[in-house]
Amino acid sequence: MKIQQITLLGILFFCSFFLQAQNFSINGQINDAEKRTPIEAATVYVEAVKDSTLITYTISDAKGNFQLLGNTPRKEVKVFISSIGYQPYFKKIKLTNPKIDLGQINLDFAVESLDEVLVKSRAPVTIKKDTLEFNVASFKTKKDANVEDLLKELPGVEVGDDGKIRVNGKEVNKILVNGKPFFGDDPTIATRNLTKDIVDKIQVTDTKTDAEAFAGEEGDGENKTINITIQEDKNKGTFGRVAAGIGTDERYEAAGIINYFNDDQRISVLMGGNNINSPGFSFGEIRKMFGGARSMSVNDSGAFSIDGISFGGGEGIVTSRNAGVNYTDDLNNKINVNANYFYGSTDSENERLSERENILPDTRFFSTSSSNSISKIDNHDVNIGFDIKVDSTFLINIKPSLKFITSDSRFQSTDSSSDENGVQLNRSNLFTNSERLDKRFTNDIDITKRFGNRGAFLKVNTSTGFNNTSSDEFLQSNTDIFGDLPETLSRDQFTNTENSFTSWYANITYRHPLISKKVFLDVSYSYRWDVRENLESTFNFNTVTQEYDDFNEDLSTDFRFINTRKTPGAKLVYQGKKLSASVGTGYVFRTLENQDKLRGIEFEQDFDAIELNGRVNYRFSPKASLYTGYQLSNRPPDISQLQPFQDVSNPLNTITGNPNLKPSNEHSVYVGFNDYDFQKRSGFYSYFNIRATNDKVVPRTIIDENLVSNTTFDNVNGDYRIYGSLSKSKSYKIDSLRTIKVGLGLYGNINRIVNFNNEIQYRTNTTSLTPNLSFTFTWKNILELRPRYSISFTNTTYDIDLFDNRDFLRHDLWLRTTTFVPKNLEWSNDIKYNYNPDVAAGFQRSSWFWNTTVAYSLWKKKATVTLKIYDLLNQNNNARRIATSNYIEDAESTVLQQYFMLSFSYKFNSLGKKGEVGKDNFFFD
Repeated sequence: MKIQQITLLGILFFCSFFLQAQNFSINGQINDAEKRTPIEAATVYVEAVKDSTLITYTISDAKGNFQLLGNTPRKEVKVFISSIGYQPYFKKIKLTNPKIDLGQINLDFAVESLDEVLVKSRAPVTIKKDTLEFNVASFKTKKDANVEDLLKELPGVEVGDDGKIRVNGKEVNKILVNGKPFFGDDPTIATRNLTKDIVDKIQVTDTKTDAEAFAGEEGDGENKTINITIQEDKNKGTFGRVAAGIGTDERYEAAGIINYFNDDQRISVLMGGNNINSPGFSFGEIRKMFGGARSMSVNDSGAFSIDGISFGGGEGIVTSRNAGVNYTDDLNNKINVNANYFYGSTDSENERLSERENILPDTRFFSTSSSNSISKIDNHDVNIGFDIKVDSTFLINIKPSLKFITSDSRFQSTDSSSDENGVQLNRSNLFTNSERLDKRFTNDIDITKRFGNRGAFLKVNTSTGFNNTSSDEFLQSNTDIFGDLPETLSRDQFTNTENSFTSWYANITYRHPLISKKVFLDVSYSYRWDVRENLESTFNFNTVTQEYDDFNEDLSTDFRFINTRKTPGAKLVYQGKKLSASVGTGYVFRTLENQDKLRGIEFEQDFDAIELNGRVNYRFSPKASLYTGYQLSNRPPDISQLQPFQDVSNPLNTITGNPNLKPSNEHSVYVGFNDYDFQKRSGFYSYFNIRATNDKVVPRTIIDENLVSNTTFDNVNGDYRIYGSLSKSKSYKIDSLRTIKVGLGLYGNINRIVNFNNEIQYRTNTTSLTPNLSFTFTWKNILELRPRYSISFTNTTYDIDLFDNRDFLRHDLWLRTTTFVPKNLEWSNDIKYNYNPDVAAGFQRSSWFWNTTVAYSLWKKKATVTLKIYDLLNQNNNARRIATSNYIEDAESTVLQQYFMLSFSYKFNSLGKKGEVGKDNFFFD
């Protein structure tokens, strides 16, 4: 706990500077000079008289009232007020009194302004209808800052260490540059590559599709889009960076990116490679410019994707190679094109060990598993987007996408199961060697036509998709089943698989205005047709011919599955200044067809269901908003759950589908409240969601005395999940250089799962609670301290006495430090401690994980030499405990071990006339 003590002493030391400047308060009320009505969302800010340094600012409320709170050693300041459509207001004030009341301030209408144009605005923050705009020149950062550094200085904006951005508690899922995508959908490539000195404005809006924005629709309100506008004189030229590093244990990394801007035309090229488990765009100091993984998902083939871009991969140690190019241009005043190509290649190796306690109604049994996997994946990804603006009322969006993935993998495992007395009941060994080819094509077309000026439109959307997967797999396995009737099953087989998926979707929506630009009726009809074909041919090894030519019908399939869905619907929409709401309904006509060509089995079922949706967003002020919604959705069972076919590919678990399954109906209710005070730099965010499912499809398994399972599926009711989060943050400005930010958070989850265990239906109730505390001390150009602590409590109970209730506890402590002295030297430390006292014996319960990086800038900060030490204490591990409704598992797998790496990076910039760094106009004081 020495680290915590040192941190607290540091906090007390730096807080001693808190009360240096003179505090002041300036109040007033802003009105329309002609109408005598309050003006909401006007920006009020204070500057120093001598050098126009920005001291503080705020936003007027619904009654036009404002209060400016600040501190400064200056005796005289300038007060500015600006609002869209009004003449700016200016007044000098002497701070002889700590409390000043300006009374009523009347703003005159600006005749020369056009709609959303704010004449001669220097305001740090401007609210334009549904857009929050930040004037970049108002916010001080270090000289070589990138956009991510800038975003951290903006009020209401939070940037995580992984690059994830939130604005007033809502996640940013799209970043645009001059209104257009920048290198795909990964926001960090833009925020960590573009430098602050070329940026003019940062604009924040609710996320919408191009068609929604053109039609005048509102987004879902739960996600945000950031648009980075480039200064006109900095929108021509080339900039980028190249870097490489070499380390101990043959670790290496290399990356490069170059960007060419020519007004509306942009071309970007990047490439990289490493063997340190990175997708290639984030490592050491270079992480700040090449982006990084905001979200990661792993699919069945082992390939992983980051923010929608697939790179291949898997667990364990990953070696990656990748390259990409992005092209954006306005071909003419009607057609815009955005295209990108990505290539990702990975080699991965992983070893995994697990121990599982399996829970049955009348007994327990235990299983151990060890496995080793090696895989190689190559992925090609092409995406193109055309925006065709036929005229001011007619827009066509076309977005084709093509993916081509090849993979080669080997997998080997050893498994064993025993009863409560330690008597071994079965064991198995498995080896597979497979090759796979995936080809995927999708094309989305949106056609939007507006009518008149009352808000009417017609929207047509079509989506087509074609996927084809072929694979060859060799399998060898031995399974021993002990007990009174011992049995040994041996397999030596070859399987050829051809799977295809064809999808076609069309939707047409007409919006009729009931009250111009305010109340609308949407009438829609959608049609979806999905066809899945699965052809799997398995051949046993023939000892006579020494070939795989003995067809195994039991392990072979030839399925065709068709899902047809027709949905007429209607929705009532209200769009007001503060309140927006909608309520809609649709009726689903669904037909499911299945054909088993190999066995001559066919079935067809029709399902009808009603779907509902509704949402309400209410904006109390520019600072606070409430949003809530409800959705009833219908989901059919998977094909593998419906097919009346026995899958005996696993000797220890025979799976049989149930064609009598019903679709599931899920009810979802959510509510959220956000409140951010620009003046006080204080924010409160909350979100709650309840999901309840009727007719949920669950497995129904019977396990015999030799631990051999037979599984089918059934519908159950009573499944639900309740989760939510609360967070409160507060920033304290000590002076122009030092700030303190404190954050409190709480995440909770209540989950009920209805399941079967050897024909006994039971309910599992899991409750988890995770409070956390964070603290950030920033001393500009000197240091940053960011400690954070969380503790997780998990309790699992069962409604049958045969199962024991479970409690789990986990502690996590992080400390991130960065120092910027002496000049040109940056030293960063990332320390994490976790303690999990409930893992099984033999697994490491606690560990310290410490990464440290020292970076030195050369040649006017154009070049950087970096020394990184990964896992300084050599304690990295990923031991973890997983608890479900019928088992508890402890597992660990291969992790990256300690290494030292020396890197060099160089950046170049010819934007603007001479590629010079721009100067900020005025700063915080």
